[in-house]
Amino acid sequence: MIEIRDSLDILMFIALAAGLMSGAPVAFTLAGIALIFALLGVAFGVFDTGFLQAIPNRIFGSMTNTTLMAVPLFILMGAILERSRIAERLLSTIGDLFGGLRGGLLFATTLVGAVLAASTGVVGATVTAMGMLALPVMLNRGYDRALATGSLAAAGTLGQIIPPSIVLILLGDAISAAHQRAQLAQGATAPTAVSVGDLFAGSIFPGLLLVVLYLVYQAWRAWSDPKVAPPGEAGRPDLARILDALVAPLVLVGAVLGSILAGVATPTEGAAVGALGALLLAAWRKEGSGGPDRIERAVIAAGGGAAAFLIVINALVDLRIGREEVSLMDEVGQGLAITAALVMAAGVLAAGRRLWRQNNLQPALRSAMGVTTMVFTILIGAALFALVFRGLGGDDWIAEMLGLIPGGLIGSLIVVNLLIFVLGFFIDFIEITFIVIPLVAPPLLMMGADPVWLGVLIALNLQTSFLTPPFGFALFYLRGVTPAHVPTTAIYRGVIPFIGIQILTLLLVALWPPIATWLPGLLYS
Repeated sequence: MIEIRDSLDILMFIALAAGLMSGAPVAFTLAGIALIFALLGVAFGVFDTGFLQAIPNRIFGSMTNTTLMAVPLFILMGAILERSRIAERLLSTIGDLFGGLRGGLLFATTLVGAVLAASTGVVGATVTAMGMLALPVMLNRGYDRALATGSLAAAGTLGQIIPPSIVLILLGDAISAAHQRAQLAQGATAPTAVSVGDLFAGSIFPGLLLVVLYLVYQAWRAWSDPKVAPPGEAGRPDLARILDALVAPLVLVGAVLGSILAGVATPTEGAAVGALGALLLAAWRKEGSGGPDRIERAVIAAGGGAAAFLIVINALVDLRIGREEVSLMDEVGQGLAITAALVMAAGVLAAGRRLWRQNNLQPALRSAMGVTTMVFTILIGAALFALVFRGLGGDDWIAEMLGLIPGGLIGSLIVVNLLIFVLGFFIDFIEITFIVIPLVAPPLLMMGADPVWLGVLIALNLQTSFLTPPFGFALFYLRGVTPAHVPTTAIYRGVIPFIGIQILTLLLVALWPPIATWLPGLLYS
């Protein structure tokens, strides 16, 4: 009895691993195991029920967390852009530009994957869309099956590391909470915060480094062995087509990321800008023969211009109302802002009507609602699990185990990253973020790890696990849209070099932290 009573935290962790491996719903597995072990803890007299009384505050805190409010907005942004055929246009245009080169379609796939990553941040949608559009063209032109599928899977996972990424938002919130806990445990009276903007800025250079290394590898393969990626016929897309395919998505990404990194908008406000811009962009594009008439199109365009004007004027003029002293410039700015807001509202209504008429808005809303519900249900289950685990002394056990690992911070980082890498085979990044990070991050931060550096390392690690056979989620997404004559072994062989590139990038960031920390330090010092 004494041994079981003193080992409930360890048994709880083992039970969680078994429950997750069983395939049961993650949120209910977390909550169910937490309640079972809470009752066992009460029965053995080693658990204080006061921890359970904190659950309502935890749930309310999650509901009012301004950082987490960005999650449904970015999910909606990605869902709308997925329905707007942005991937098809990008692949067609960039494929025509590079089609005459050896490996041109590989380059196009990687570049489009990077743009889509910054536009949607959703791995499954990106891999599926590009697999359906680009893979048949590559196979018809005689591209090596392994190289083609590996490139598609790798490009699709860039949404894990290139902001704005759902992974980075959830990781940023978890790392920020762990950083504050670590500081309080070390006696800090005014702990400093780590924002999602810090993690966004920290992941830009590692994400671009991955894109460059992908392109270098693809170029080397194409030029060293012309048979694996033969050149095709180069198209000549006109300037209008290039602008239509590239400029609007890049402007949207620039508005979202630029406003966040420049400190003009919080991540939640940036996510709202992204969702609004995606709605206007998707509705403004002509779709088939039933395109919007000129007046409707003009109203939508005016709404987009008004939204951009509001971002600019908010940075230049104090728009706060209710102040005792307001300058003439501020009064004029407030009047212009109100007018722009009305124009923007008209544009949003016209865009919503347009997408609803095309039956594009309803699926996007349902998709965003489903993913958001899943994320926050898991968050509630993870909060219950964390409280019970902490009440049974699990935090102390984790810290003690990490402290026993030889090599200090470096040894602990290696073990934790290996654990996350293996868990990534079996469970999604959401569960890893909500379950593992709150347990292992505080001890690592108390050992001296930089929070932004740690967050970027974990994000790169999760991206690598998405690619790794046999359980990488990106491989399952791609397998679902790959023709039957392409064997699964070809997909596995194709991703191995890209896994090597991922590990190389992870090592570079681990050995040279300024790759992840220099830009946040420059922007937010």
